[in-house]
Amino acid sequence: METATAERPVETQPPLGGDNRQYLTFKLDCEEYGIEILRVQEIKGYDHLTPVPSTPHYMKGVMNLRGTVVPIIELRARFGMPEREVDQFTVIIVVNVGSRVVGLLVDTVSDVLDIPTDAICDTPDLASGIEEQYLTGMGKVNDKLVMLLDLSKLIGAEAEVLEEIAA
Repeated sequence: METATAERPVETQPPLGGDNRQYLTFKLDCEEYGIEILRVQEIKGYDHLTPVPSTPHYMKGVMNLRGTVVPIIELRARFGMPEREVDQFTVIIVVNVGSRVVGLLVDTVSDVLDIPTDAICDTPDLASGIEEQYLTGMGKVNDKLVMLLDLSKLIGAEAEVLEEIAA
């Protein structure tokens, strides 16, 4: 009996050699996406945004987050997906990318997933019509695939517009 009890803690530990990363997953349309959890500052319910003139259609405006002006990118519009009305599930994921704080408007937040690095594969040539350059890969978790966004590239591509908004 003592041997079985002593072995139980070993069984509950993660497998050795498994390099896992945590991702916050969210949905746009029927697709699931993930961003590294370490980039996430907070998740906010949709609130009033102040529009900014002469910005791309996917820049939905800015919000005041405790004294910081945060530009909001609607990922649906950025990726060329059809519009969807804001509902009670719509959220803004506030992320930190370098010195920038940016909000990402998404349909709904799903989960926080541990994805082993060996379960991440390259993106297929045609990944949902999204520009492949903004994806780091596809995470395989159980029976679902999660498209993993490269926030540095996505936000970096918007650097000029973000600088104008912050000024």
